[in-house]
Amino acid sequence: LLSDNTKKTSRWIMTKIQTLKQNAVRDQRLYVLHIIPDSSRLWITNAAMSADELENVAQNAFKLPSDVKVLDVEYPDNRKIEAGRTDIGFYEKGYSDMAIIHIENSANEQLSFVIEPFLPHVRMYQKYVRFGD
Repeated sequence: LLSDNTKKTSRWIMTKIQTLKQNAVRDQRLYVLHIIPDSSRLWITNAAMSADELENVAQNAFKLPSDVKVLDVEYPDNRKIEAGRTDIGFYEKGYSDMAIIHIENSANEQLSFVIEPFLPHVRMYQKYVRFGD
């Protein structure tokens, strides 16, 4: 069984991604999920935000609980981002970038969140999966 913090993090990721896909189509603008794996911070921006709003949301990013961390974000071209910032785009036409977000908790349980370009929901696996698995 997953810890409460792992469940909380999983719900946040899954809910936000589904909402981002819906909002991008509804608002007809680009939305972006920004992730900094090495500090386990995530935040959302959109193309209509001012410079002040962009700075404010980055400063108030969702910080994962101390017992949960982002391992990396993987892309289909074999890029794996483990440090620095990476972005996942959600576009006006209803599609998104393809990516897998990998997290791990203090019990070494790993979860993978697969974001498919044309599917509205995120697929979660209770293990570390890669493209091609």
